[in-house]
Amino acid sequence: MKKILYILTLITLTVSCKNEVVEEPVKDDGLITVTAEQFKSSGMIVGTPSEQDFDVTVKASGKIDVPPQYRAKITPFIGGYVKATKLLVGDKVSKGQALITLENTEYLDIQKEYVEVAEQINYLKSEFERQKTLYNEKITSQKNYLKAESDYRQAKGMYQGLREKLLLLNINPTNVEKGKFTSVIALSSPISGDVTVLNANVGMFMSPSDIIMEIVDTNYLHLNLSIFEKDILHVKSGQSINFTIPEASKDIFTSKVQLVGKSIENKDRTISVFGTLNPADKSKLLSGMFVEANIIIDSKKGLGIPNDALITEDNKNFVLLLQQNRNDGSYVFKKTLVNIGEKTEQFVEILPNESINESSKLLTKGVFDLTN
Repeated sequence: MKKILYILTLITLTVSCKNEVVEEPVKDDGLITVTAEQFKSSGMIVGTPSEQDFDVTVKASGKIDVPPQYRAKITPFIGGYVKATKLLVGDKVSKGQALITLENTEYLDIQKEYVEVAEQINYLKSEFERQKTLYNEKITSQKNYLKAESDYRQAKGMYQGLREKLLLLNINPTNVEKGKFTSVIALSSPISGDVTVLNANVGMFMSPSDIIMEIVDTNYLHLNLSIFEKDILHVKSGQSINFTIPEASKDIFTSKVQLVGKSIENKDRTISVFGTLNPADKSKLLSGMFVEANIIIDSKKGLGIPNDALITEDNKNFVLLLQQNRNDGSYVFKKTLVNIGEKTEQFVEILPNESINESSKLLTKGVFDLTN
């Protein structure tokens, strides 16, 4: 009796396991067979390519940028040690705002020299005017007059030069003439914008070749794209641009061509194209972001299939072309190589050939279930 129960149990388990097996598509000689049950349960659909509207585009790449007048690199006119700064990357600054203070005894030397020349210039001016009067009255020689004139003009030039130096250092010459010297200067922002680069720490010596910080006015962000020489005759101002930020988002942004470059740049034989940005998009974008773009130069009709119907492997494109719809309700598909053209958000253009045309039947929904 126990032996009979054991055999019945084994039979029951075997039948149960067979019922739990999920049918897989049968693949034979590059053909894929799908049963009627599989076709229905997966919600598969067979369709034909349909006529769709496609944009004709020129591919471009580049970055989010700002015009040169809205980007400022802060460097010292004369080097100094960083005394203080309260700014961080991302902070907003206004035009004329103090950004950082530097300290150096060389600033004192310039002020002392300025005061010395300022004191000399009054004497040299008086001497020049005296010699001029004496020369006009034939009392002194031309040599004395010309020397006095030369000394005065030389001192005047030095005075003006030192005064400009003080102004570049943000030191008030009037205060210096009053004896108010300082070894500390403040660097001010020449534009309003955001701090995007900060290379200074307290105590560091910053030379004139060092970039202390960079300010960018993000209100003037734009697209800076490059296109190849072969495409230049097709791109014109006012054309629409669709672009993405592949490293940050899948969102598609829009723009318009504002300017097209007039010369070919670099060894790549590329030309610059600049595009305006929508104000609402600027808050989502950062200067320096890499961009992939399509410039719309025309529109056309073409055969299209849903994007989900396309299989891409090793940079090649395929579709599942219907070969046979059997009497038992099963379907036989063949993985077929195709050439594609333009794309939209929903459709991809199929270029007709000997394998596929407007009457071809192919799997338009459920492709993912068969290829993964």
